[in-house]
Amino acid sequence: MNEDASSVSPGWLSPDSTAWASGGGVLMESNTTGLGTLAPELMLPPGPPPMLVNPWDIVLCSSGTLIACENALVVLVIWQNPSLRAPMFLLIGSLALADLLAGLGLVLHFTCAYLLRSDSAQLLTVGLVVASFSASVFSLLAITIDRYLSLYYALTYNSERTAAFTYTMLFLLWGLSLCLGLLPITGVNCLAEESTCSVVRPLTKNNVAVLSVSFLLLFGLMLQLYVQICKIVMRHAHQIALQHHFLAATPHYVTTRKGVSTLAIILGTFAACWMPFTVYSLIADYTYPPLYTYATLVPATYNSVINPVIYAFRNQEIQKALWLVCCGCVPASVAQRARTPSDV
Repeated sequence: MNEDASSVSPGWLSPDSTAWASGGGVLMESNTTGLGTLAPELMLPPGPPPMLVNPWDIVLCSSGTLIACENALVVLVIWQNPSLRAPMFLLIGSLALADLLAGLGLVLHFTCAYLLRSDSAQLLTVGLVVASFSASVFSLLAITIDRYLSLYYALTYNSERTAAFTYTMLFLLWGLSLCLGLLPITGVNCLAEESTCSVVRPLTKNNVAVLSVSFLLLFGLMLQLYVQICKIVMRHAHQIALQHHFLAATPHYVTTRKGVSTLAIILGTFAACWMPFTVYSLIADYTYPPLYTYATLVPATYNSVINPVIYAFRNQEIQKALWLVCCGCVPASVAQRARTPSDV
């Protein structure tokens, strides 16, 4: 593997450290830079030397730091509380661990890219980021499946079969994520042939296409499961309301509408964060302006910032554990709050 620092990209994109500054500049073929250089008529005018650090990489590194700190708290709380060992909490812990590793991967990639400047370090950190974000998305799917099963099989959900199924899902999702992360390290990369690069170097166009199509399939499956969850919740609320003989005024009807709204927020947030980068990476390649890649990649990382708020900090049991860790006590408002359909 070539360890020549001159061939290593300081960021996620072109080996040219100033290519990001060109915005919509056109890249042309070049044997010296791999991804090309700016056309002479588009070269930056003489002036102060370009910044040594890409500001977009600083944004990604800052996001990674926030992601790591936020999700480390969730992992710590679940790890230290033996009462949080139900399948639901194991899956939330898996999501937090995946996002924690993704945040660390972003920070390590920034550090290695600007300090080590080696192909090996770049491949390792990119592999870690790919594996972590894949595990995060797979964990979101696993949480959706678990929520569906907890409603569809409400009477038999808390059984040994559910625990075994949860462990099986965890094994499969982390095993598949590890395989995806190892692809760039084991040779599926574009370092030897720059023309095969995707919008994220050193991932190949085919590699990113597989990841993007997989995401779209997972999103479609999650959408279908959440539609079924909404139907089950509405049916249960309707049955309870009929027993009370006043459908419109029953509290269960109100809280059920909140639950459906919560599901819409969960799915909408997930799509808003990941869909732009997924679609862009399918239609674009390394010749596209770096600005577009960063503009779609940064929001994707924000999904890992939002995940703890949606899946962990809203949970009553985790809230109690957080209060105990931070303050040594649990407020009465938290301890006495009953679980409602809005907590789905």
